Amino acid sequence: MSEKKIVLLSGGLDSVVSFKKSYDSGGIVLLLTFDYGQMSAEREIEAAASVARRYGISHEIVNLPWLKKITKTALVSQSLVLPELKEKELDDFDKAAESAKAVWVPNRNGIFVNIAASYCESLGVRTIVTGFNAEEASTFPDNSVSFIDAVNGSLFYSTLNKTRVAAPLSGLDKKGIVRLGVEIGAPLDLVWSCYRGGRRMCGRCEACKRLKRGFDMAECGFDNKLFE
Repeated sequence: MSEKKIVLLSGGLDSVVSFKKSYDSGGIVLLLTFDYGQMSAEREIEAAASVARRYGISHEIVNLPWLKKITKTALVSQSLVLPELKEKELDDFDKAAESAKAVWVPNRNGIFVNIAASYCESLGVRTIVTGFNAEEASTFPDNSVSFIDAVNGSLFYSTLNKTRVAAPLSGLDKKGIVRLGVEIGAPLDLVWSCYRGGRRMCGRCEACKRLKRGFDMAECGFDNKLFE
């Protein structure tokens, strides 16, 4: 019998590929998407809901208006300038760290994991599947293996069923994630990986740049009609 799982699904590349890898091994009982006032919330929810419909899995949206209220970064506030890195700057640690700071949401992944852990206890589930990966861990510490180990240590005490976080992409960069996604037939046509919430992905923000570079490096191609 497959281990029961809850998947954190933002609708972006990482979460969609992580979802499909987990789906293939069975046991997913729920997909969770969070709305914390991010500019792309509506499009992320649409993407995640499309994945849920295609695979026939229950999907819930968790609204966090209080997190929007206290978040003062460009991911949420349209009065702030959203950074747009050049492709050559994606691997410049100082530039990427500055960009990460501009879109940082206070304790976002910590909040997501702990909310998901409550769902896990309620539903008799032990594993939370995330899209945490090596490329984003370089500037977002809450994507790192160290964070996963630390939060699992905390959950050991804060949950009676010893809920744990799993990150099947923790050793991969975007190129590796794209290649894995293609290999396992992940629904990459449904992905929304853009900080903005327009009709199409902007192609200019860091999330878009990393998505496009990942597909280019993986030599898989990507439908440019998805971008403005």
